[in-house]
Amino acid sequence: MRLMIAGGGGFRVPLVYRALCTGPFAGLVSELVLFDVDAQRLQAIQAVLRDMPTAPGSGPVVVACSDLGQALTGTDVVFAAIRPGGTAGRIADERVALDLGLLGQETTGAGGISYALRSIPRMLELARAMRRYCPDAWLINFTNPAGMVTEALVPVLGSRVIGICDSAGGLAQRAARAAGFPLEEGNLDGVGYYGLNHLGWLYRLAPGGEDLLPGLLADPAALESMEEGRLFGQHTLEKLGCLPNEYLYYYYRTSQATQAIRGQRQTRGASIHQQQHSLYPDLVRAADAYALWDAARRSREEGYLAEARTHGEQRDESDLAGGGYERVALAVMRALSVGSIGSVGSVGGTAQLILNVPNAPVLPAESLHLAEVAVPGLPPDAVVEVPSQVTPDGAVAVAQERPPGPFLTLMQHVKEVERLTIRAVRDHDREAAVQAFAVHPLVGSEPLGRQLLAGYEEAFPALAGLWGSVPGRD
Repeated sequence: MRLMIAGGGGFRVPLVYRALCTGPFAGLVSELVLFDVDAQRLQAIQAVLRDMPTAPGSGPVVVACSDLGQALTGTDVVFAAIRPGGTAGRIADERVALDLGLLGQETTGAGGISYALRSIPRMLELARAMRRYCPDAWLINFTNPAGMVTEALVPVLGSRVIGICDSAGGLAQRAARAAGFPLEEGNLDGVGYYGLNHLGWLYRLAPGGEDLLPGLLADPAALESMEEGRLFGQHTLEKLGCLPNEYLYYYYRTSQATQAIRGQRQTRGASIHQQQHSLYPDLVRAADAYALWDAARRSREEGYLAEARTHGEQRDESDLAGGGYERVALAVMRALSVGSIGSVGSVGGTAQLILNVPNAPVLPAESLHLAEVAVPGLPPDAVVEVPSQVTPDGAVAVAQERPPGPFLTLMQHVKEVERLTIRAVRDHDREAAVQAFAVHPLVGSEPLGRQLLAGYEEAFPALAGLWGSVPGRD
């Protein structure tokens, strides 16, 4: 199998390569093509892979490429993990919102919309190139905001695009461990989860038939053992009756999160930019590029969601364990491969994973056999994040219960934002972009929406190319 990674100079690419060298995914890929527009980044990541301690000959052949058509030709699966504007762009995503007194975060709120306005056009170019050079290939999308980007690509690639994120699946795994009933990887029997990317809730945990979630929510020590328990606290979780995705911290603790971010010496984006600005040249020159990269990886993961933790609190080893995105992506890829019997969490080429897929068609659950959509209350063509079954024919959402009113209202609200953002790119509609910012629940103001877009247009002059000439532009 030939796998191409768009964004092949990305910081987390070595995690994919390592997983392909050892363990249950070894031998799955014969050729790994790293495509990137930045030659230095490609060179640095090649150095990391060269120095990675793996058994000789255990990994796939690695090819670096800067020609998109060449990279795609003959490819079976594409992983996409691109960041238009680089880490410098992330600084602006955060800073423009913070300067207006709003939450400044990479994928949530105003920063996520700005990121999407840059990501979606580039991802549409990739999808159209796939139609030309490898029309039968699958696209597994990591590019953020993952759900919104995936929904924008469905009209081009149909069911051959699948969005992934490791936060929802990680939540289910952590909750099951805390409840004393670890899940078998790739098996979500009894797990109930509904939401959008970075906006969802684990509402049932019954891997053995009995729902363990109420008992977990009533157990302070068990909750303290998992990140989401520490983030939200037992009182909030018992009131909600479920476990929220960690990114809901930014909705439930907006003021606290914003103040914490503003109080940091530098934003998360600025910290990562500073790290990578020096790291990539050092990797090219390093005697042991892998050791240097791995130390940077641990430092980077320790700072994840730092604004949500109390002073001095460190992430647990289970939180730091590498193998999130890459294991989800490779599990999807293996299940898509005909004859993948014996893979992690799969039997006869199937796997159950929480993915970003259209709300319909739907695989009925035992108690929801008449369901027409996975998440009642959202449109059939909306991309949602839910447990899904993956087979060689693709990924299909599994029916979930109807979310309670407040959860569904928030999902509907954010889905409207996502669709306005996609429309802004698709139709070159600047006013749709203004409204996407304005109606976001973390903004809620048209004047602020206009200020945000103007600020992002100043930070990213190429945005003007989306709209063309607009009379009376603010």
